[in-house]
Amino acid sequence: MTNKLSGKTLAVLGAGKLGGILLRAYLDQKLFVPKNVSATVRHEEKAVALAKSLGVNATTDNAKAVREADIVLLGVKPQVVGEVLNVIKSEVGRDTLIISVAASVPTSHIEQRLGDKVPVVRAMPNTCSAVGVGMTGICKGAHASAEHLEIAKALFNAVGRTVVVDEKNMDAVTGLSASGPAFAYIILESLAEAGVKVGLPRDIATLLAAQTMKGAASVVLETGDHPALLKDSVTTPAGCTIDGIMELEEGKLRVTLIKAVVKATQRAGELLFEK
Repeated sequence: MTNKLSGKTLAVLGAGKLGGILLRAYLDQKLFVPKNVSATVRHEEKAVALAKSLGVNATTDNAKAVREADIVLLGVKPQVVGEVLNVIKSEVGRDTLIISVAASVPTSHIEQRLGDKVPVVRAMPNTCSAVGVGMTGICKGAHASAEHLEIAKALFNAVGRTVVVDEKNMDAVTGLSASGPAFAYIILESLAEAGVKVGLPRDIATLLAAQTMKGAASVVLETGDHPALLKDSVTTPAGCTIDGIMELEEGKLRVTLIKAVVKATQRAGELLFEK
């Protein structure tokens, strides 16, 4: 699907943490040539450094960045999306695809501010995109076509996997897969600490924990089997695993993780309205 991006020009508004991860991935995979890419940051010295390191047109001027862009990746914080949209409104039209990765911001919020039936796709990737194993949920706005959705899928498939969802579920995507890596890191860190507790060197314990989590996730993705079924295949009668599972259940790990995702989802719906 990357041929859908051939010859396209890209503007990344807010090439900070997530925007920067995506920008570097697109350039590394040659989805765009640097001369066809513009990126914005808040400070002039950062713009100079970005232009030097990536070869893109870097600036602090959002309107200038989108002027010739076919695709605009909106990577600014939710609280300043409205301000940025007001700045770029006169520079975009029906031929400009807006892809927003701003949590909490509905497509209708963007459409109302830009007007003129500008196509909008909303996306929520996660930071695992930095190493090509990201997970992104996307949905299209009222004026975006199936072709626009395919372009967005091509962008995010380049850094991992993509799933199309109804917009009503986008906050849940944020709470699960965007916040999820942080939850997984806590579990991984805890497993490594446990390894140290039972006598393993810290580097070996961390490697064992990380590869085990990666392997378990890969088995789910490759087989399509339910995690509960796979758990049962590891758990032999009267073995050591069931004793460990009993400790997890007693410690309410399962319900705590569920509550963490629910809380993160609720929080995702509030970000737009904060100043």
